[in-house]
Amino acid sequence: MSKKIFVIAAACLGFAGLAFPALSFAADLDGAQLSALWSVPFVGILLSIALGPLLFEHFWHQHFGKIAAAWSLAFLLPFAVTYGGHAAAAGAVHALLAEYIPFIALLTALFVVAGGICVRGNLHGTPALNTGLLALGTLLASLMGTTGASMLLIRPLIRANDNRKHQVHLVVFFIFLVSNAGGSLTPLGDPPLFLGFLKGVDFFWTTTHILPDTLFICISLLALFYVVDRHFYLNKEEEFAAQKDPTPDSGISFDGKFNFVLLGVVIALVLMSGFWRPGIEFSVMGTPVELQNLLRDVLLVGVILASLWLTPKSARTGNDFNWLPIAEVAKLFAGIFITIIPVIAMLRAGESGPFGAVVRAVTGPDGQPNDIMYFWVTGLLSSFLDNAPTYLVFFNTASGDAHTLMTSMASTLAAISAGAVFMGANSYIGNAPNMMVKAIAEDRGIKMPSFFGYMVWSFGILMPLFVIMTFLFI
Repeated sequence: MSKKIFVIAAACLGFAGLAFPALSFAADLDGAQLSALWSVPFVGILLSIALGPLLFEHFWHQHFGKIAAAWSLAFLLPFAVTYGGHAAAAGAVHALLAEYIPFIALLTALFVVAGGICVRGNLHGTPALNTGLLALGTLLASLMGTTGASMLLIRPLIRANDNRKHQVHLVVFFIFLVSNAGGSLTPLGDPPLFLGFLKGVDFFWTTTHILPDTLFICISLLALFYVVDRHFYLNKEEEFAAQKDPTPDSGISFDGKFNFVLLGVVIALVLMSGFWRPGIEFSVMGTPVELQNLLRDVLLVGVILASLWLTPKSARTGNDFNWLPIAEVAKLFAGIFITIIPVIAMLRAGESGPFGAVVRAVTGPDGQPNDIMYFWVTGLLSSFLDNAPTYLVFFNTASGDAHTLMTSMASTLAAISAGAVFMGANSYIGNAPNMMVKAIAEDRGIKMPSFFGYMVWSFGILMPLFVIMTFLFI
């Protein structure tokens, strides 16, 4: 059904391109002249993502791709009628080639490679060991992505503690640290930072500019986790010690070890595209495609195929690997990157655009950006609207120019980055790995908190730390 929708859309765009004058999308789309109504499809898809799994879970999981396609058409077809089919097609091509394809290629590569590494064996889940596993996952998250690190370590953590009655806190802190805060130091770590990298932010910029924030939040959470886990371990030890451990302790081994090599290749490819500038580019409907980025994305596809071919079937079976999580991300983000086109144009128009109120809210009386407001507004919206598109919105609200943001507005970009990455842990829908980890935990018999129950944990633990962080670093 969704394929038919896109075919119809393509036909409509082609007709509109003949019937209406063409618009040079990149140069002529003036956000100040657009109505705020053009943002309705973008808001609609974000609200669908936030509320769909809560209000109509079964329907959502069956039809989320069609819903994303419908919101995309709700923007593309009226835009084609108003500005011409060429303008709509050029805008879609720009969103897909410049942002979506690189984004989904990296995310899929990390997902497939990490999904091919199966940790065998079992350790005894003491507070010290559990804290060590969380610390390891936090470190790995900036190297293999929050999705990759989460998929690699959540099962070993649960297996190490599967004879304990109280396990919810293990998963909650895992989401805080491994699925979110740990990915704050490189573009590989979290999708918002990779979008910034695609926009021109240097690979190691976040490493140097929000390292103090990251150390504060991660060390604080690890220390707090140890205290909480030790309390449950010591006070409930007799209760679970007498139970037979369903997975007795045994040595640790890895199945699918070749994927560690492929992980190194992924890192090298991203670094290559950031440092190698041959100055060769191709133009597709006005969208420049640089050689280094094209080569990176093609080779990432090669990494995906190599991992699928070379990984033993037992490794993916042991991880319960399936394509549903990445398929959902791919379909939904295709819709997000299409519908965000007019929103970015309107934000770039500044106070003269339809979203002047948003710009004024994050701007001080002296006309300078208010970093504290950028941190909190980006963060709170990231909690409920997914942190990747939220980062992109405020990246463009602040300036949209990577060089300016990395230099004269460095503190503002740091606030946006920290808010998007850290506060993605505030709800299950703030960052893609959160729901994946929750699903795996529930599949293993852990009764996870409801959507609002989880927020009692996150707001009770994270919000005080964010307030302290504001005074210390923002």
